[in-house]
Amino acid sequence: MIIDCHGHYTTAPQQLRDFRKAQVEAFDKGGQEPDEPIFSDDQIRETLVDAQLRLQEERGTDVTIFSPIAGLMGHHLGDEAMSQRWSRLSNNLIHQVCKIYPKSFVGVCQLPQSPGIPAANCVAELERCVNELGFIGCNVNPDPSGGYWRDPPMTDRYWYPLYEKMVELDVPGMVHVSSSCNPAFHHTGAHYINGDTTAFMQFLLSDIFQDFPTLRFIIPHGGGAVPYHWGRYRGLAQDLKRPPLADMIRDNVFFDTCVYHYPGVELLAKVLPVDNILFASEMIGAVRSVDPETGHHFDDTKRYVDQLSHLTDNDRYKIYEGNARKVFPRLGKLLDA
Repeated sequence: MIIDCHGHYTTAPQQLRDFRKAQVEAFDKGGQEPDEPIFSDDQIRETLVDAQLRLQEERGTDVTIFSPIAGLMGHHLGDEAMSQRWSRLSNNLIHQVCKIYPKSFVGVCQLPQSPGIPAANCVAELERCVNELGFIGCNVNPDPSGGYWRDPPMTDRYWYPLYEKMVELDVPGMVHVSSSCNPAFHHTGAHYINGDTTAFMQFLLSDIFQDFPTLRFIIPHGGGAVPYHWGRYRGLAQDLKRPPLADMIRDNVFFDTCVYHYPGVELLAKVLPVDNILFASEMIGAVRSVDPETGHHFDDTKRYVDQLSHLTDNDRYKIYEGNARKVFPRLGKLLDA
């Protein structure tokens, strides 16, 4: 089985974007929020049949772990109440997708984060999504300010109420920033990679996993700069009297394969322990075009993994399926059912 651990509903009906635009405008002008849109099952089918579902079939993916559009989470916009309403609507839409196509999509939720607001305020929505909607994880934005990094590091006790609930529910979090309001950082080309790299360094400096031995994070986009600078991080860990990196990440920090060229995926698979790599593509996401050097879409990442000649059959099983079952225990139960 091929499990894609990183997918977003980027082809969602236009009404979703229209609502969000109107919601933000109403907040900025002090007006009344618009009514929430209602999506028919047929509308949802139209957005997926010739998009994610077609690509799943063409590329050989069996199931995608699916969440709201990362760039639209927009935690820096509005206030906490607006974020709560927007997150609930976005998560309900993902749930509707998963009900229509239960064999193709499994839900991961957006959290109603807002700058300066306690992370504890996200717990109720996480609990609702897991216990009522059947979701198997959440996306955690390490920078709700949208490129200005005003909240505490992910290892600060500020985050502990959220982590306590994640451990209780046995769900992991994908470290995923949203859109950037800082003009110095392009959201997908800089801010996303900054977020991935920054979160890893925060983990390296912290004993958070001594407090939460079963807490699990997926760092997407191949880990940002981490694999390319693995020697730097190993050296920093050594100089700072931290444990060896492989020991530090073994049960708690994982990386996906959303790296859009073969040399990058090859480096990822040679540098990082195979037990800490999950297959992912983020199809129809940050990069949607065809690579003129290969004739295939940049985000067709299975082609890159398939070319890795140093992997054993067991290694491939771990990357494509086994590690996802381990990191998302609720996914394994769904698949087995």
